[in-house]
Amino acid sequence: MNILILGSGGREHALAWAIKQNPKCDRLIVAPGNAGIAMLAECADLDPCDGPAVVTFAEANAVDFVVIGPEAPLAAGVADDLRGAGILCFGPSAKAAQLEASKSFTKEICDASGAPTAAYAHFTEADAAKAYIEEQGAPIVVKADGLAAGKGVIVAMTEADALAAIDDMFSGEFGAAGAEVVIEEFMTGEEASWFVLCDGENVLPVGTAQDHKRVGEGDTGPNTGGMGAYSPAPVMTDAVTQKAMDEIIKPTVAEMAKRGMPYQGVLYAGFMIENGQPRLVEYNARFGDPECQVLMMRLGAQALDLLLACAKGELDKAQANWANDHAMTVVLAADGYPGAYEKGSEIKGLDALPEDSFNMVFHAGTKESDGKILANGGRVLNVTARGNSLKDAQKRAYEMVDQIDWPEGFCRRDIGWRAL
Repeated sequence: MNILILGSGGREHALAWAIKQNPKCDRLIVAPGNAGIAMLAECADLDPCDGPAVVTFAEANAVDFVVIGPEAPLAAGVADDLRGAGILCFGPSAKAAQLEASKSFTKEICDASGAPTAAYAHFTEADAAKAYIEEQGAPIVVKADGLAAGKGVIVAMTEADALAAIDDMFSGEFGAAGAEVVIEEFMTGEEASWFVLCDGENVLPVGTAQDHKRVGEGDTGPNTGGMGAYSPAPVMTDAVTQKAMDEIIKPTVAEMAKRGMPYQGVLYAGFMIENGQPRLVEYNARFGDPECQVLMMRLGAQALDLLLACAKGELDKAQANWANDHAMTVVLAADGYPGAYEKGSEIKGLDALPEDSFNMVFHAGTKESDGKILANGGRVLNVTARGNSLKDAQKRAYEMVDQIDWPEGFCRRDIGWRAL
């Protein structure tokens, strides 16, 4: 098969790495890709959000299957364009992708399907939002309604912080994403992620993970796109996953189908779990980043078979086969992230690191120039390892981190602390 992956981050590098191992993959193209992806696949200069251009490229290159990595092309309807042209693709329609693209839409679906989630209110202007915060008090959660690259959620521990978040959102800090806001009850408990594939009707779980959203050790400081992750998530016991499936996932999928927008792709559900009861924090319409890296490390070549079964509507015939192991990824980010940071610094020492089914450095924000690997983003590398235990995976990952020579970067040294 000729396969095209859309995207340029660590998630897409991990997807490419897993798919490339499957003998069904004859030719692999990633658009636009990055310096690490270019070492294992062809990279194409193509805008992933330009549906007609993606269709034209896929037809010209006899692409059999397209895997859409990030959320922006999904929200832009690229999956609809591909399906309209008769090209097999993995990823939900623009209507179904509203589960990520609109927080208020997701809350509406939860209300209609009875899925347990935080109490909330939806606002389109600042004064009413502020009045609600003053009435509810803190702690409280303020969310930009639209897509904000994982950064549009403010967990405000004081009223002043919550009111400042409203000012930031309505003044345009998050662009169009913050034109509307959802304000939620602050939920307590332990957060975890569950990834399930949906083909519009059937649902297949493909793994659990926990990530570390905050930039500082001990989960302190501002939210980021994610500073590290591990899989499986100990808090997602068999009893919790069964509850989540029965009370949240299946009712959501049924409600989406009932509305004429069947969900096809990966549904990434973030839960808050307290006393064995999961409540939905949010849905994402694509694999998490960096959670995808630990899932792909554990799934390997079978990932392609699962994605194909999902795209073809054959999930009832598929099964995810898990090794009884653990994986961890540590994010190396540019100094200053998630605030202002510099691009262009050289990263050395990568050539000496192992690249196999137990150890892998996925590139998230890199470019190649004159044979050098340069930092080209906020989150730059995902140093990933598998082990027989979480402690073993953590040890392997940090051993690799310590061999990378990049003074302009930093990482958290406590990924996995909650589980360990």
